[in-house]
Amino acid sequence: MKRVASFLKIIAFVALTAMLFSACGGGESSENPVAGLGDLVGKVTGGGAPKEDPDAPDRDSVPQVLVNAADGAETFAGNDATVDFSHAGDGYIMVQYQGDNPKVKVQITKEGGDAYTYDLSGSEFEAFPLSRGSGNYDIAVFLNVSGDQYSQAAAQTIQAEIADEYQPFLRPNQYCTFTSSSQTVAKAQDLVTGSKSDIGAVYRIFEYITKNVVYDYDKAASVQSGYLPNVDETLSTGKGICFDYASLMTAMLRSQRIPCELVVGYAGEAYHAWIAVHLLDTGKVMNIEFNGDQWTLMDPTFTASGDTADPNVVGDGESYNPVYYY
Repeated sequence: MKRVASFLKIIAFVALTAMLFSACGGGESSENPVAGLGDLVGKVTGGGAPKEDPDAPDRDSVPQVLVNAADGAETFAGNDATVDFSHAGDGYIMVQYQGDNPKVKVQITKEGGDAYTYDLSGSEFEAFPLSRGSGNYDIAVFLNVSGDQYSQAAAQTIQAEIADEYQPFLRPNQYCTFTSSSQTVAKAQDLVTGSKSDIGAVYRIFEYITKNVVYDYDKAASVQSGYLPNVDETLSTGKGICFDYASLMTAMLRSQRIPCELVVGYAGEAYHAWIAVHLLDTGKVMNIEFNGDQWTLMDPTFTASGDTADPNVVGDGESYNPVYYY
């Protein structure tokens, strides 16, 4: 029964993934209307750069890119699939498949929680976050049999004691891939140099992305399930879909030691991707306060669709319903 249930979760996730890339939008457009978002995208008053003490020292802008590793200390395997959970305590696992099956999926389910399902995209180890904190996780790798049917290749329940809850949101993973040599990392350093605080750095990155990346409606109409963002490509082309916006900003912030969740869920009726930033002196927050009294949801896609880079374009955020955190 457990295996059948896993198949159903995989099928459901594939359907949701397709919705994500076809339904998320950059706001209303006469040529590409986005249903269900009319009430969501609306200007609110306030905004502007956060107030920073000009006499305060500059924050350290040197990037810190954490490197994920498959050390082989703790693993399980089967049918050419290997899961390395040596760093479960750091909030991630590594998965590799070296067989010839063209469709391989990884499913990660924290006890009592939703199943997170991913496509393996190559033969090298890939990193996947344990994003729901410490506890028991069911890890399984599935191989395609035919159509939407999959067979279980390897599975095991692991225990993760994650000492630092922010670790999964400081590291690269399959949905947000970057290295110390990424142009995205260099650009983030350039943008935040001279800022006095983390909130100042967040604002500078957010402002840059919303001014310089435009929504790609053609891509949204043609993208397929299993699509993975390329942050350097989004940076260089200056266009993307909601997944690209969220991944790019997540990579920039993580490289600057600012914990950031890439969030997938519903914005109104649309399946969508946005971010949640963790300011360590404030606690875990979904919103960022830019002007002392107005809280603003961090949604670079909808902000960029406005006629200004002012971040206050998503209302009070009540229409946002997060489902997955990466």
